[in-house]
Amino acid sequence: MVQQEAVWLISLLLMSLILLVFIFVYARSQPRQEDYTPLKDRAYSLRTKFFWFLVVTLIPTALYLLRDLPYPGANAETQADHVVDVTGYQWRWEISKTEFKVGETVLFRVASADVNHGFGLYDQNLRLVAQIQSMPGYVNRLQYTFDKPGTYKALCMEYCGTAHHGMISDIQVVAR
Repeated sequence: MVQQEAVWLISLLLMSLILLVFIFVYARSQPRQEDYTPLKDRAYSLRTKFFWFLVVTLIPTALYLLRDLPYPGANAETQADHVVDVTGYQWRWEISKTEFKVGETVLFRVASADVNHGFGLYDQNLRLVAQIQSMPGYVNRLQYTFDKPGTYKALCMEYCGTAHHGMISDIQVVAR
């Protein structure tokens, strides 16, 4: 007997056994004549209290969290010191400008010439500080203000082929 057939037969046997247990329990059960009114009243009371607790806590929380609406749109005019065009290729980044000063705001316009890439900007400790998707046919905008001097890395964050791991570019940030 093939192993799959044996597993199938064992599964059917166990499911049948469980079904028989359910049928046995159902057949032996009888309707109860107990009064559930006190339990029902207590449950409804708790439900009402829980509802008002949620109303009292969630409405102020929502108002606090949504106070900054409307958020600026992705295509809103920005006050960037530099506009940098970034194009992802298999397996390199083409970046129009790679040297900046601390405190400068840079608007990266990120696109791809071939496949999807993920443009990730990492600081000197290789901590991700900003990211955006790089897709063929689209230009996505990423704005970032460099706050520390050093060498930042632009790495691809989405697997794009065999040399994906080598898709690294340096961005230099110097003190003012």
